[in-house]
Amino acid sequence: MIVLGLTGSIGMGKSTTASLFVEAGVPVYDADAAVHRLYEGEAVAAIEAAFPGTTEGGRVDRNKLSARVVHDPAAMKRLEEIVHPMLGASRQKFLQDAENAGAPVAVVDVPLLFETGGEKRVDAVVVVTTSPELQRERILARPNMTEEKLGAILARQMPDAEKRKRAHFLVDTSHGLDPVRARIRDILAEAAKMTPRRT
Repeated sequence: MIVLGLTGSIGMGKSTTASLFVEAGVPVYDADAAVHRLYEGEAVAAIEAAFPGTTEGGRVDRNKLSARVVHDPAAMKRLEEIVHPMLGASRQKFLQDAENAGAPVAVVDVPLLFETGGEKRVDAVVVVTTSPELQRERILARPNMTEEKLGAILARQMPDAEKRKRAHFLVDTSHGLDPVRARIRDILAEAAKMTPRRT
């Protein structure tokens, strides 16, 4: 089975691209959704112990936690040390299940793939991109998004140009869904000819 890592900066259209991989019959592991599940179960006690007052009713209050870690790199690192091993285990189980089901290709959707060294754990990387203007427009249209928040998020993410340089495949979401669907078909055809290289 070939494992594709799907990544792209905020506002590039990565979630839409992931849903089109699903539409094409590919199993997709959504790291953000996995984090949500951890924040409602397995990770709650450890996060409360590390960041008292950030959980409520047996689940992590994402706003409180975000406020605690977003401007504090050491706190962010501590949070990652709690969450990343749990995520790793859930990702392994997903890949094992996909392989057992006979899937020729699986996609791992990880926003910070390059930033966390995740490209070593996949066979090829798909980077979703669009123009900086369209990116800003999409992000600022989101509820509760501010210029300041946008700046903090972009500061944590590798620049788009750097991601594009490292990509095996690019998906440009600037021109609607049909070109993306066609691109996904091409990527899956290429992936079928690949040899696994992940470590």
